[in-house]
Amino acid sequence: MIIIGVDPGITGAICILENKKVIEIYDTPTMIDGKKNKKQVNGAQITNIIKEWLNKDKEVIVVVEHVNAMPGQGVTSMFNFGQSFGVIKGICSALSLPIYFVRPMKWKKHFNLIKTNKDASRTKVIEVYPEISNKLSRKKDANKADAILIARYFNDTQL
Repeated sequence: MIIIGVDPGITGAICILENKKVIEIYDTPTMIDGKKNKKQVNGAQITNIIKEWLNKDKEVIVVVEHVNAMPGQGVTSMFNFGQSFGVIKGICSALSLPIYFVRPMKWKKHFNLIKTNKDASRTKVIEVYPEISNKLSRKKDANKADAILIARYFNDTQL
């Protein structure tokens, strides 16, 4: 089984996990939109990433972090986040892929990351997968670590 873990959003990430092994990790592809050069999720590139893993004669499932609006977050940023979340759902529907949602509290509790800073997930992944530490060398790679842990959570629990 191939598990595609998704940390949604403009600065999110996509992880490909098979047999508890990280096969590939991507930053969420984005593109410039409109006159103000705002970034938005590039649905076509996400579709291409997912389709690349469909022809492997293996079951493919997608696990997406299910998040809500956060206090203090602006209306525009929440709309953009919701839009990128919807793009992922739409792609999975169009490709007839099973999609599962996991709340941050669930996967973070599983990895003992409750009440830790954002960088703790990156540290955890480097402990579990030292062979990919070079792909998580920047602070902003915490989103990649989240995508890995989201996929690994499904692998460990099968929800």
